[in-house]
Amino acid sequence: MNIVALVEQQRKLLMLALPMIFSNITTPLLGLVDTAVIGHLDHAYYLGGIAVGSMIISILFWLCGFLRMSTTGVIAQALGQNDLKLAWQYFFHSLWFAMVVSLLLLLFQGPVKQLIFYVIAAGKEVTYYGQVYFDIRIFSAPAVLANFVILGYLVASRRIKWLVYQLLCINLINIGLDLLFVVQLGWGVSGAAIASVIADYCGLLLLLVVLYPMIKQQTSLALLRIEKPLLKRLLSLNRDIFIRSLALQLCLGFITVKGARLGDLYVAANAILLNLFMFASYGLDGFAYAAESLVGRAHGKNDLKQQHRVVWVAIGWCGFIGLAFSGCLWLWGQTWISWLTDIVPIQQLSVQYLPWLVLVCGVAWLSFLMDGVYIGLTRSRAMRNSMLIACLGFFTVWWLVQHWQNDGLWLAFLCFMLLRGLTLGLHYLYIYGSNKEAKN
Repeated sequence: MNIVALVEQQRKLLMLALPMIFSNITTPLLGLVDTAVIGHLDHAYYLGGIAVGSMIISILFWLCGFLRMSTTGVIAQALGQNDLKLAWQYFFHSLWFAMVVSLLLLLFQGPVKQLIFYVIAAGKEVTYYGQVYFDIRIFSAPAVLANFVILGYLVASRRIKWLVYQLLCINLINIGLDLLFVVQLGWGVSGAAIASVIADYCGLLLLLVVLYPMIKQQTSLALLRIEKPLLKRLLSLNRDIFIRSLALQLCLGFITVKGARLGDLYVAANAILLNLFMFASYGLDGFAYAAESLVGRAHGKNDLKQQHRVVWVAIGWCGFIGLAFSGCLWLWGQTWISWLTDIVPIQQLSVQYLPWLVLVCGVAWLSFLMDGVYIGLTRSRAMRNSMLIACLGFFTVWWLVQHWQNDGLWLAFLCFMLLRGLTLGLHYLYIYGSNKEAKN
């Protein structure tokens, strides 16, 4: 590889990734603050309730994450082709789609809630507080889904500054209102949910103010008209990414469900460890977001060499950060857990399963990065197939070692993350060797 080009690509990647890492790590701080605030109340079922409720909301919203991913991929490629009109057409198509999906979530929230809580079969108190959280948080749907589309545009267009501001706005407001509603006013789980709803709409308002001048310049009403070829492409991408997201949430949700059936202490301990995992994943997502934009633009220009440079540079940085976080967990994980809860049995159980989390973070970085690469390439079918293989591996391993109970869950999760990274990584090596991507 050309050394000068490699250094330049590294500079571009870091200029996009570092601000994203800074802003992204504030997002899991919301979960950590919720966990810390609720975790210092008197009973474990408060923490278990918010863990189950937020898990369900996360599943529903993350299943809609295809809105951001597909938007980023198609707009980045359109911008790589210097077709601004096409980029805005994709933006409005995705926005209409987001509003339809959010309306469906609000209309069918009752049956969805009853079905999921029936499947989870948690304890009476955990179920009650989980439903309290769900009933409030579901009204974030229009804001969250619209934010997905706008974030997709910002990532694709490399307007990282506003993305950072928006994430900081949401997270700081949420943290501040958590402390006000839960600690000062004593609203408990309801307070944590209300804080998140308010923060989501504040973040959306900020981005609408930023985007308004850009949208105003696009005076053609043709941009708002539904174009069948564009809609067909988005639907195809969204379908595959939805299936991929469903498989992912199925595995994550299974961990919470099985933890709930083991007891309130287990679901609370797993919630703490998963929150720490999310802290690491949001940091790694900074490089994944950067890869989405840079790979998408290179693909739009049909510049295979530049595309590969982005991937190899990102692999080096992601691997370094993933292994560094794994080492920090090994050294200071017990201390971090003690910050999140002062309930001794939950602390002890969390520390018991901490080594599994250390291993997971040591291998998970590749899966996050390759997701970003494949979003930029808009190869949604490969993403879907990779996730289905990993999901099959997760349930196969769990079935074989289910007598290990919670240890079996974490071993299955480790294998799941390993399979996600390896399948996409090997697939990309095949593309790199054969140069087939240049023809697509």
